[in-house]
Amino acid sequence: MDVIKVAAKSRPYKVAGAIAGVFREHRYAEVQAIGAGAVNQAVKALILARQYLQQDGYHIAFIPQFVEIEIQGQVRTAVRFSVIPITAEEDPYASAEGEGGPSEEPSQDA
Repeated sequence: MDVIKVAAKSRPYKVAGAIAGVFREHRYAEVQAIGAGAVNQAVKALILARQYLQQDGYHIAFIPQFVEIEIQGQVRTAVRFSVIPITAEEDPYASAEGEGGPSEEPSQDA
């Protein structure tokens, strides 16, 4: 399975469709971005993919990590998101209608 690479100019809804498609096939996906603009687009795409997959009954979580990759002989730091399945009970945003927010109010400490 290939890593889905996101650029600053990537269209989030297209990346989201790719994420959802890979997840439906493999029950796992990886999304990678280098740079603030690319990470921003990747996060938007992950949010959209979550919504697409939730309509199909899937619940997912994203695990971010830094990875070192080599591009044209230079080592770069990328952000890689692992997209994993979770149960509806583990999904803090799942509700009877499939929408909504966490079941608790966020604390003011953050």
